[in-house]
Amino acid sequence: MSDTELRLGARLNLLPDPALAELRPALAEHLERFGSSITVPQFQALLTPLTRQVLERGFAEAGAHEGTVWLADATGESLQPAHNTGPDAARVVGAFKQPLKSGLICMVYASEQAFLENDVSRNSEQSKLLDSLLQVETLAMVAVSFYFLRACRGVVSCVQLKRTGVAGPETPGFRPEHLDTIQRTAALLSQLIEFRILSQAVGWSSE
Repeated sequence: MSDTELRLGARLNLLPDPALAELRPALAEHLERFGSSITVPQFQALLTPLTRQVLERGFAEAGAHEGTVWLADATGESLQPAHNTGPDAARVVGAFKQPLKSGLICMVYASEQAFLENDVSRNSEQSKLLDSLLQVETLAMVAVSFYFLRACRGVVSCVQLKRTGVAGPETPGFRPEHLDTIQRTAALLSQLIEFRILSQAVGWSSE
């Protein structure tokens, strides 16, 4: 049999080790407890250069001006920016809170349904809290649920915007393929975050 035939015919046959299976409930409980209590600083500590690159490339590929990873806070009453790629990141990450009772981002979190809108400023469901703080106008938005450790724990969003009172070129808006890009980016982020958490939980991390 040739090397090519061996490669094509080979199958990964990795079965759960019974000894490890006995530890699964305790590990699952440990990870669930951590996932439910993760804070913005803890999440930021999990981000690696590769993770940030995945986010930046995903937002750029979608044609967004900037993007944000939102996490539900410990109180269960708001979403907080845990990572942002825009020029005002320092003003919002870990500082701004969007009440869960209002806003499009919170609607996506509550419904776990993806969202694409190219006329956001005219949508009565949009919260103006963050726009007012940063003196910007959000024109178009894509937002998708952010899952990790078996639960929806936030939202990944990206926007096209303009500075309030500043004239500029018209934004092209988002297309369905851009929504696909952000969903793929959120899925990659989830896997990278889960691997980092699991690595630290079982002692694989060298840090």
